[in-house]
Amino acid sequence: QVQLVESGGGLVQPGGSLTLSCAASGSVFGIDFITWYRQSPGKERELVARITPGGDTNYADSVKGRFTISRDYAKNTVYLLMNSLKLEDTAVYYCNQKYREIDAGSWGRGTQVTVSS
Repeated sequence: QVQLVESGGGLVQPGGSLTLSCAASGSVFGIDFITWYRQSPGKERELVARITPGGDTNYADSVKGRFTISRDYAKNTVYLLMNSLKLEDTAVYYCNQKYREIDAGSWGRGTQVTVSS
């Protein structure tokens, strides 16, 4: 059974940076899609960034040029480097793991990111 644990969230000022981690266990890491989502109060969960088994990445327009997703195969961990954070980046960030795009996949419990002055 796949287990995902997110960490690295916290309180940061606008313009600051955070790096989130998604540690995976019980999966065949590296042949799966890992996606970061986020959800703010009153809003639907939205895709933030994705990395494919081949290492391709894609991002929501709202975070392009500011966020970077990457994998560490040795640590079975996917990172989300977030720079130039804005108030509207405040949300609970979740990671999702799946082997096929049509699967629902597995979810972590999320990590809170709060951008506030």
